[in-house]
Amino acid sequence: MRTRLAIKVHAVLERFFPERRVFLKSDTDTRFIRLRSSTQAIAYSGAMLVVAWAIVATAILLMDSIGAGNFREQAKRDQKIYQERLNVMSAERNARAEDALTAQARFNAALDQISVMQSELLASETRRRELETGVEVIQTTLRETLRDRDAARRTLATLEQDGNGTGRAASDPVIPVQMDFMTTALSDAARERDQVVADARSALEQRDELELEIKLMRERNDQIFRQLEEAMAISVEPLNKMFRAAGMPPERIIEQVRSGYSGQGGPLTPISFSTRGEEPTPDELRANTLLHQMDQLNLYRIAAQKAPFAKPVHVSVRYTSPFGYRRDPKTGGRRMHNGSDFAGPQGTDIFATADGVVTHAGWQSGYGRLVIIKHAFGIETRYAHTSRILVKKGQRVSRGDHIADMGSTGRSTGTHLHYEVRVNGRPVNPMNYIKAARNVF
Repeated sequence: MRTRLAIKVHAVLERFFPERRVFLKSDTDTRFIRLRSSTQAIAYSGAMLVVAWAIVATAILLMDSIGAGNFREQAKRDQKIYQERLNVMSAERNARAEDALTAQARFNAALDQISVMQSELLASETRRRELETGVEVIQTTLRETLRDRDAARRTLATLEQDGNGTGRAASDPVIPVQMDFMTTALSDAARERDQVVADARSALEQRDELELEIKLMRERNDQIFRQLEEAMAISVEPLNKMFRAAGMPPERIIEQVRSGYSGQGGPLTPISFSTRGEEPTPDELRANTLLHQMDQLNLYRIAAQKAPFAKPVHVSVRYTSPFGYRRDPKTGGRRMHNGSDFAGPQGTDIFATADGVVTHAGWQSGYGRLVIIKHAFGIETRYAHTSRILVKKGQRVSRGDHIADMGSTGRSTGTHLHYEVRVNGRPVNPMNYIKAARNVF
């Protein structure tokens, strides 16, 4: 079946592409190339495909060129329209700005007029009060004078009657005595009045001085509070960021430290200036807020001392291998690296990165000479491949204590420190803690 189909196809091709021979003649020999029908058909098809592709590509390029020309023209027209709109909007904006400036000028003029009228009104009101006060003083003085006149008339009438009845003359010496008594009494009253006025003026001056002193004291207290609040914010915020960057939620850490806090005095307690249950003043509220922030800062300090926010080496070293998967230096395969490697000279001092208790100090398989320190919050640090260990199991250490010397013991290719941080037994990247504390300590 396949042979018959091939014969029919070959017959069709022979009809359109008869077999041809191309002769190549040289001086000594003659050769020919036989072009079969199938070969000619393939060559013809390939040529047609190339021609068709050239025609299609040319048409596409022409259409793109025409379209690009139209697009550029349209873009130019749009740009011109946008430019005209921008000019119109700019002119409108300038007009609105001029209107606004004019309105502002009118408003300022109106304010000036209102200020002048208000000043005149205050002056007239002050003058009216002064006149009312003066009228009241004059009326009071007039009433007192009338009362004194009436009293003097009654006294004079009484004296005249007494003089007529007893046969005394009008120039009886009793009248001068009474007049002297009244004069003395009036003088004493005037002196007392002047003394009262002077005492009142002195009291007013003392009151003004006390008010000024209270005002200055409040300003000083406000300045002190403001400085303390800024200092607390500057101190607490970096610590908060440090704990968050290390993956330690500050709220949970602070609560753990607070629950186990055993320092001298305990946490700071709020200030209370009243025992009658009155509402606290703004200064008391600010003081209690500051005390709370100081207590929080103290707890942050304790937590930071208990967490490994420090570098295990203090001299210049080379950071040779990070935390994570890497190529094993011994076998060449891919393997998890649970710590960070710091390469340095033999015997370089290694320091504890936080307060804690040594739980292991000795040899351990691939770690070589290993020091393990248990810290708070379920954190544990490991210092491996050391050449010499300077602490013992069960010993309590503080941050910065010299615990070992750098070496190349155990499964190691050179002198370096393999430093690990584990949280609840799970290895974490030690550089998270070191980088988090870089701008704090």
